[in-house]
Formats: sequence, structure tokens, C-alpha cells
Amino acid sequence: MIQVNNVSLKFGKRTLFEDVNIKFTNGNCYGLIGANGSGKSTFLKILSGEQETTTGEVVIGKDERMSFLRQDHYQYDDKRVIDVVIMGNEKLYKIMEEKDKMYQQTEFTEEDGMKLANLEAEFMDLDGWNAEPDAAILLSNLGISEEYHYMNMGELPVKYRVKVLLAQALFGNPDILLLDEPTNSLDLEAIRWLEEFLINFNNTVIIVSHDRHFLNKVCTHIADIDYGKIKLYVGNYDFWYESSELLQKQMRDSNKKKEEKIKELQSFIARFSANASKSRQATSRKKMLEKIQLDEIIPSSRKYPYIDFKIEKPAGKEILKVENLTKEVDGKKILDNISFTIFKGDKVTFIAQSDTAKTILFNILMGLDNCDKGTIEWGKTIVPGYLPQDNTEFFNVDKTIMQWIGQYYDIKDETILRGFLGRMLFSGDDVFKKVGVLSGGEKARCMLSKMMLEGPNFLILDEPTNHLDLESITSLNKGLINFQGEVLFTSRDYELNNTVTNRVIEILEDGSIIDRSIPYEEYLDRK
Repeated sequence: MIQVNNVSLKFGKRTLFEDVNIKFTNGNCYGLIGANGSGKSTFLKILSGEQETTTGEVVIGKDERMSFLRQDHYQYDDKRVIDVVIMGNEKLYKIMEEKDKMYQQTEFTEEDGMKLANLEAEFMDLDGWNAEPDAAILLSNLGISEEYHYMNMGELPVKYRVKVLLAQALFGNPDILLLDEPTNSLDLEAIRWLEEFLINFNNTVIIVSHDRHFLNKVCTHIADIDYGKIKLYVGNYDFWYESSELLQKQMRDSNKKKEEKIKELQSFIARFSANASKSRQATSRKKMLEKIQLDEIIPSSRKYPYIDFKIEKPAGKEILKVENLTKEVDGKKILDNISFTIFKGDKVTFIAQSDTAKTILFNILMGLDNCDKGTIEWGKTIVPGYLPQDNTEFFNVDKTIMQWIGQYYDIKDETILRGFLGRMLFSGDDVFKKVGVLSGGEKARCMLSKMMLEGPNFLILDEPTNHLDLESITSLNKGLINFQGEVLFTSRDYELNNTVTNRVIEILEDGSIIDRSIPYEEYLDRK
């Protein structure tokens, strides 16, 4: 259990949280959501004690242990992987260190013996003899084989480090578990295992994540941050989203009826208030009018960008044909003699153990990289649009957002460009920000804006949800579902894959492919 009492947090004139009161109880998993900048990660730090509050307090149950997923991959470079995991239980790890030091002593006093006996008793109470086996099981479940368990973290491949830190957070059955973007950089198998782990976890879990499918799978409650407050909803993310949409609609409908009644009464008053025979009725209606109040709909601080890929020129029957494509990098075949044909209406997700393979394939298709052999034949009517995973080169220019986006739009009318950028959440003076200082999310929205203005009839997207918030991901999801052309993409977002895809191509370790015209979820279930 963890309880927040009257917590406020102010930075100068800005109030991030104000008089927050909320209780997180055992046996529940809470998804913490909110617009960008609402303070989700900051709130986790408040709960963990890393961030002091302006007012209020955080109270946890007596003798309860809290664990917080760290994001510093280089903090433990000189520590063994297995030890880093055990450090998740700080008390246990300190006892282990102290024990080891004492056993290395050449001489023992009676006092030393008593101290060691007490340490051994505490060690046993904390199930210390199973610490290493339990840590090893966690690592193996997350896809880190035994050969890495006794390496130093500094020697570990970067892709495994986030998994070690996750294992550290999960180690030892903590009473309160705080997870900030736990699925980042995890492969599909690791995410699936984590889902099952959290579903069966009986203590308190609080999660910040942009992965909608993950939130739907594991959450029993949603904690929504808006206007400096936090409101609890029972159910998963989809239930919260649909309920919120329905509530807003009901309130709008109710107000519409009230507005119609007000107009009716106002009209009557205007027509008959001067008429002696009707004056009494007019007066009564005036009193009725005064009693009618519109329910105040406080719009959410969330803003959804408008993402809609309109095709400028329809595609013909011939789309894309790839034959015998081969690519070798550093002596290893990334793509080995692969062939596939994209047909009308195809929306294909590419999956692979290696992100490199997918990116290389997309770059070859777009002419940004060369293959060792093979042919690529585009249909004559195809106009492809590409969203690369690394967009750095597009923003190494001294331009404002307005100037930057103007490069990709024939019409230079400022009003039209402002209107378009406003729909992509660049409003007011934002359009005069230099693109070089934009955040990852802002750059991603710029790239999506560029693609929409170019009007392609074929889309290639390499991890398009990177850096996007939940609202932007939701808008992108709808945009791709509604897109009338063909799509090739790769994404870690399960929901995006599952709702957009009608075909899956998996690139295997040996560079060959498996190609199936079935939905994403069905493909995974068959594996």
C-alpha cells in the first residue's frame, strides 16, 4: 500500500501537482497516464522519495519494500550482472557484502562471531540462499543466457542492460513496484513474459507506459493526471478511453438540449415580454431561463494531433516486387536471397530479432542503401513516403518549424501552414521554434507532417511510435487504419501492429524470411 496525502509540487510559478490525495492498494496494477509534460515520471519520483514535494507526504505500509526501475544503464559498469539484480533488495545485498567481508577476515573475536551469526540469521530470513538462483531465473526469463550472468555490466551488450535493470526492479517480490516505461527496448518475448509476471504479481504496481496493449493487459486501474490532479478509474486503458469519450459525448448532448431550450425561452421572452397578455408567461419563462445552467465541460489538457494521410495520386495494380535480395554486413548475411511481392491493399508489419535488418531493408527499398544482389521493381504509379527511425539529418538546418515544413508544401500561404501545424499541435509562437532544438516527440510530429503534405500512396515507416505520446500514437493508429494505400512498417507497439496489419513478414536470424497473409496476433499465436 502507498498513500499520497495533500501532495503539491511547484517549480517557480508553475504548479505541477496540487493537493493530490490518492491511495494505491495491494493486489492492483495502476497505469499512470497523462499528456506530455503532465508530470508522470516526476510523480513516480515523488512516490520513490527521489523528488521532494512542496507540501504533503507519501506514506507506505510498515516494513514494506519499494522497488523502482532505474534507467541509468551505465551506473553499474564495474558490477557483476547477477549482483546488480540482487541489489534490487538493498538490505539483502548489504548483508551479503558484510558477510563476505567478515569471512575474509583472518582473525575473529567473540563479538565478530556474534555479529556474523546475526547476519546469517537475517540472511536466512530474507531467503538469501536462493538469491542467486532467483536472480538467474529472472535473467533467463528475460532472454539473458547464463553466459552473461557473471560478466561485469560494462561488458554486457547494450541491448541486455535494460533487461538487467528490469530484473533488478522485479527481484525479491517487492511490496511496491514502480515502473517507468518498462517495455522500452524489450523484445516481444520479454514483453510477453513481463505481462504474465505482472498479471500474477500480488502486490502494488504503478506503471508509466506508452504501450496501450501492455496497459490493457496488466492494469486493473488507470490513474489519470490532468490539471494537476490525479483521478482513479477502475479498469484498463481501453475502458478508461472509451468511458471518457462516452462521458464527454453525453455531456455535450445534454448541453445541446439545454442550449436548445435556452434559445426557445429567449425567443419567447423577446417576442412576448412587451405583450401585456403574455407578460406573465414571459416572466415565468425568464425565471426558468435563469435556472438553466450548462454543465461545465472542462476539456482535457490532452491534445490529439490530426494525422490523416491523403493520397495525391491513386496507385495502379503494380505495387512492389522484390526478388532475390541479399545484403551482407561485416561478413554476416542480414538479408539472404529474399523475395516478396506487395499487392493492392497490403499493410505489412516486419518483425525480426535484429532492428538492423528491418532498417537496412527499408533503406534499400528507398534507394538509401545498396544491396549485394537482387532486384527491386516499383509500380510506375507508386509514390512512396518514408519515415526513417533516425531523422537527425532532416533537422541539422537553421530553420523554424514554419520554414522547415514550407519546404514540403507548394503553397507558401502562412495562414494555411499555421492551420496545418496547429492541427499537429504547433500553435502560436511554436511555429517559430528552430527545428534543431525540438524534442524527440516534436521532431516525430514534424516528420509525420512532412509525409502528409507529400501525399504518398505508399508508406514505409520504421518504428513510427518512437518518441510519441499516447495521444499521438492513437492518432497515428487511426491514420494508418484509414489510409487507402499500402503500408510497410515495423513497430514495437502491439496495438498498432494488431489493428493495422493484414500481413506479417519475419526476417530470421539467417537472413531468410517467413511471409504470412494473416493478422499480427494470429501470426504470434502460431509461433
